[in-house]
Amino acid sequence: MAKFDHLIIGSGINALVAAAMLSRKGDSVLVIEREDRIGGCMYTDEITVPGFRHDVMAATFVLFLTGPAHEALGADLVKHGLEFCHSPHPTGVLRPDGSSLVLQTDREANRAAFNAKGAGDGDQHVNDVGAVEKDAEFLFALLGQPLWSKQTVSLLSKQAWKKGFNGLKTWFGEAMEPSRGWLQTRYSSAEVQAIWAPWCLHVGLTPESSYGGQMARVIAFALEAAGAPVIKGGAGQAAAAFQSLIEANGGLIRTGVEAKRIMVSGGRAHGVITADDEQVYADSVIASTAPGQLYDALLSGDHAPETTKKFRHGRGNFQLHYALDGPVAWKTAGLDQVALLHLADGVDSVSKSCNEAERGLLPEVPTICVGQPHVLDPSRCPDGKAVLWLQIPDAPSVIKGDAAGKIKTTPDWTEDMREAYADRIEGILKKHIKGFDKLVLKRRAYSPADLEAMNINLVGGDPYGGACAVDQFFVWRPHAGQINNETTIKGLHHIGASTHPGPGLGGGSGLNVANAIIAGEQNPVRKVKDYLGIKS
Repeated sequence: MAKFDHLIIGSGINALVAAAMLSRKGDSVLVIEREDRIGGCMYTDEITVPGFRHDVMAATFVLFLTGPAHEALGADLVKHGLEFCHSPHPTGVLRPDGSSLVLQTDREANRAAFNAKGAGDGDQHVNDVGAVEKDAEFLFALLGQPLWSKQTVSLLSKQAWKKGFNGLKTWFGEAMEPSRGWLQTRYSSAEVQAIWAPWCLHVGLTPESSYGGQMARVIAFALEAAGAPVIKGGAGQAAAAFQSLIEANGGLIRTGVEAKRIMVSGGRAHGVITADDEQVYADSVIASTAPGQLYDALLSGDHAPETTKKFRHGRGNFQLHYALDGPVAWKTAGLDQVALLHLADGVDSVSKSCNEAERGLLPEVPTICVGQPHVLDPSRCPDGKAVLWLQIPDAPSVIKGDAAGKIKTTPDWTEDMREAYADRIEGILKKHIKGFDKLVLKRRAYSPADLEAMNINLVGGDPYGGACAVDQFFVWRPHAGQINNETTIKGLHHIGASTHPGPGLGGGSGLNVANAIIAGEQNPVRKVKDYLGIKS
């Protein structure tokens, strides 16, 4: 009968961070993964032509590089093969008329470039990212550390003392501003508005969502400060580095092992039963899963949260990959070194695209993110060739129709619909690249349904672990009753994109749980009550 200190279900970045931290402590750790590979959305494969390596899902690691998980584990991971590749041009926008704007990892250069587009826009950019930098300790703690904790109470108290209660209230009020409000009231240039308008989509929001403006400013600061790094050899190499580190620490990773049920008795989790009816015991169980997978499947509804509110998943994601027979010749100059380029007209085009997807329609003109990983990492393809990574953040999970009225649809994604939608995306892309048709060696498309089939946590193809609206974010993620990453079952912890601090490759929830276990923290509610002197 196998017995471990910690059993971790799933092997995405949060699970791997937790496993690395706990195994480094000397605890016995087992990670089980239902697929035949580890890494969750960190997956690299030759999906088009041999010799062309594509990041099938996640690609950019700025949130990890700038976060506390990397601070804790980065040096160890380097020893196990992790290497970042950079470009001084992390992002840019290309509008339908061919006008463009590129961000650099140089604040004064960005000031000049943005001022050239709109009077004062560069100065406003410097003010915006400077404000994030000034509040970085407070802001990144709110976006990363456990919110229901002594540390957060202390942090808020210090900010209230520093700013005054009215100043703190003002700060939070401004932080709730949608990105549409931020962009349209601060910037006059269409290009400056357009460079930031799509970024709210990458945190599961829309231009009209509360706190979208603040998240876009945080992203602007991070991209300017750290770029949009990719992993040498592909995102899958990050998973490989984690595996090497965990195993060097004595941890175990088993693939092709599906957890069927979490064993609970006396209000405590003590292991899992696998799909092969193997019983694996552990002092703590850490589930890196979507809420439905945890409560409806692994716990069979026996320990569902006491809430009448059902957790909502967000829009699906669509991926499109190309192997090209030569370098990309953009018709607009200055784009060949950009890591992540959005094809979008501005706030209204982004709003229209995501609104159509949220209503179940294939967007007429989708917002397209184009990655050029071979520019940062030439090892991705043969010399003189190129790969393109396209992410379309606006794709409906359940289809009600086509906004353009041209694609015949059914409620579920089919191969014909997927390829027809890929044709629409390609039609937009090739308007901006010289001789594109002659360059294409092969393309590969993935619909939201395809992505969910590869990763059970991508419910409906949603890569953000659930809608990131304010009612199910921060202390309310995934549901209002949850305290940090704890559940009502002792010894059962919930991590992943569906929990605070939310989606992305930061590894925050895995780090938070590992730190809590290592510190031997008890019930976070009791800790806060003790700190505040509240008796119960």
